[in-house]
Amino acid sequence: MRWPDRTRDVGWVLLPLRLFLGVTFVYAGLLKLTDPTYLDPSSPTSVHAQMLRAAQTSPIGWLVSASVHVSTLTGLAIAFGELAVGAGVLLGLWTRLAAVGGLLLSLTFFLTVSWNTRPYFFGSDIVFVFAWTTVVIAGDGGVLTVLTPIRRRVRRQLGVRADRRPHPEVAAEVERRTTLQSGVLAALVGAVALLFGSLSALAASRRSSTASRATRPTVSPPVSSPSPTASASGSRPAGTAIGEASQVPLGGAAQFMDPHTGQPAYVVQPTRGEFRAFSAICTHAGCTVEFQSGQFLCPCHASTFDGVTGAVLSGPAPASLPAIPVTESGGVLYET
Repeated sequence: MRWPDRTRDVGWVLLPLRLFLGVTFVYAGLLKLTDPTYLDPSSPTSVHAQMLRAAQTSPIGWLVSASVHVSTLTGLAIAFGELAVGAGVLLGLWTRLAAVGGLLLSLTFFLTVSWNTRPYFFGSDIVFVFAWTTVVIAGDGGVLTVLTPIRRRVRRQLGVRADRRPHPEVAAEVERRTTLQSGVLAALVGAVALLFGSLSALAASRRSSTASRATRPTVSPPVSSPSPTASASGSRPAGTAIGEASQVPLGGAAQFMDPHTGQPAYVVQPTRGEFRAFSAICTHAGCTVEFQSGQFLCPCHASTFDGVTGAVLSGPAPASLPAIPVTESGGVLYET
């Protein structure tokens, strides 16, 4: 087929989209399985933590809440589902069925992770929903698929010439054998993906268990808090003690739980003796940000915030991290 003719063939027209979706979903699945924090419920970026946040705002929060109790199983199902969908679309192995899986996954992500994104086009999940819908409707057109050589071989085995239209009964037998052989191939591909994904998840889990639990400084409450009204050196600031100032590294940050909201927050010390605090909840979709290289980074959609002011450095976050007033007195930090 000449290239001018291929531009009118839906299979060739949709090939770039099909390759993009397949590679993206395989990469997303592997990224989850190799992330040591993905299945760690104590991590603010784990699937468990993200499900807890989504349950509060998602229109299918009731379903998310029910799945939180089996968050590890749900997280593995999502990751392996992405692998299966991506591999199926890349290989052209039951492409429409794989696209339906991709559509359902993307729709779930839209209703949970991206539901509160404003405006809606800042979230990528809605774009994936419609991209998968196109592949569901059009399929792969038989372009660069493993089914094409399988069907060609079956026709040769049955003595069907390539330039002849077979009898309906023979054509049905060709499709039956093609479906059977492609099913065996799909099972083999699935087994390889399951083995590789399981080994990746096991390696990530071992890295997580051997890593130090103290990689991120955390402000611990003082052993003995000063009196609510006075201390040995005089009156203390009005407010709630949140921890020792010495636990906040110079130029770094330490995490604590905001006593007023019960949500994670960070206190930073940009210069010696200067303390500032910010909510750790991203203003985009409610994920918990991390402090890296002097900035706050959202692991969900890559928004970044200034590590000193909390201001947005790059979107899609629409607003700065909310500031929390803090002060230091007698080596103790107080939220005022």
